[in-house]
This record gives sequence, structure tokens and C-alpha cells, in this order.
Amino acid sequence: MSAGTRRTGRPSTPVLDREVIVRGALDLIDDVGAQGFSIALLARRLRVRPSSLYNHVKGKDDILAGVRELVADPIDARVFDTLPWDEALVSWARLYRAAFAAHPQTISLLATMPVSGAHRTLRMYESVVVGLERGGWPTASVIPVMVGVESFILGSALDLVAPAAMFDPGPDSPQVPRFTAAVHARDEVSATQGRPAADLAFEVSLAALVDGLRARLAAETASVEGS
Repeated sequence: MSAGTRRTGRPSTPVLDREVIVRGALDLIDDVGAQGFSIALLARRLRVRPSSLYNHVKGKDDILAGVRELVADPIDARVFDTLPWDEALVSWARLYRAAFAAHPQTISLLATMPVSGAHRTLRMYESVVVGLERGGWPTASVIPVMVGVESFILGSALDLVAPAAMFDPGPDSPQVPRFTAAVHARDEVSATQGRPAADLAFEVSLAALVDGLRARLAAETASVEGS
């Protein structure tokens, strides 16, 4: 090779930017869980020094805000712009569950962290709030409604990735015959419909939740109009 010829190939130092760091963090959390995540381990995985990360992110909270955005990006809240609030809420809940079921290790971490800094996620929440208010929900009730639905969704996301035999009583079946029969009946419906048992639980509970919210909104509206 002549002196004027340059070698091509991968750079000796990885190209680093905020997106690479955040995606690396999400991959790391998926692999080791929330408790195993650390800046030092992330830097080692990215083959850089920890100090190099701070040229692109403000710190751990900034990284996790980016992780929240990545996880939540598939949750399309634009349905609140065009659909009635209850139909939009059902669509939003399904997308939300799928997004977090794809990254269940993030649930315990992100569910207890402030949302500040996750700008795309905040805009998603803004769409939900505007849609609920447009549907008639009083502003003071909007966040309780949204958080209540979120809590149900996150539990359902964990159920979706739980072991299929989690409710199988095994050798204890004779002690709980009705429970065992109920589990078997659920499994038969699941097999007949070709759907995971977790989907059956999610859909029946989501329908009941939204029905309850419709009734609650109707009662609140009637109370205001009657006062």
C-alpha cells in the first residue's frame, strides 16, 4: 500500500452521539434489568470512557429520559385528535401495552421516574390531555384518569411477558378445584381463539375500565349540570 493510500474500515474509536448512547442504554436495560444499569457499564458496552458520555448527555437522568422516549415512541396519541375520547383511549392503551411489553425491564425504572426531559413523551401526554378535555373531562380529573389507565396498562404489559403457566396450581390443584377449573376454562378459550391468555385478560379489563370511565364522566357531567 502506498504512503498516500488511506486505510478504510471501522474507526478505532466508536462514533458517539446522544442517540447511540440512549439506544445503548435501552439495550443494556433490556439485557441486565433496571437494577443492573449504570453509567460505567454503559460506557464499557459502548467501548468508551464514562467521561466521554458527558460530551453528549447531561447525566444518567438525561439518558433515561431518552430511553423513555425510545420506548414510548411507538405509542401514537394522534388518535385523540380524530376519535372520541373513549375510542382513542382504547387504541392508545393497546399501543402503550405493546410498547412496554417489548421492553418490560424498563417498567419498574420509568414508572418511578419524573417525565421531565422526555420531550417527545411529554408531547404524547399533551395529546392525551387535550383529547380527554375535548371529550368533556374536567381538567382536574384528566391526570387521575390517565394515571389510572397507565397503571392498568403497565401491569398488563408485565402479564403479557409473564410465564404462560403462572396460574397453573400444579400438584395443588385438588385443593383449589374451582380455581383450577377457571384456569383451564381460560386456557381453552385462549387456544380456541388463538390468542394469548394475557390478551383475554387485557381486553375484558380494558372494556370494563372504559365503560366505568364513561359512567363516571356521565355522572360528573350530570352533577355539574344539576348544580
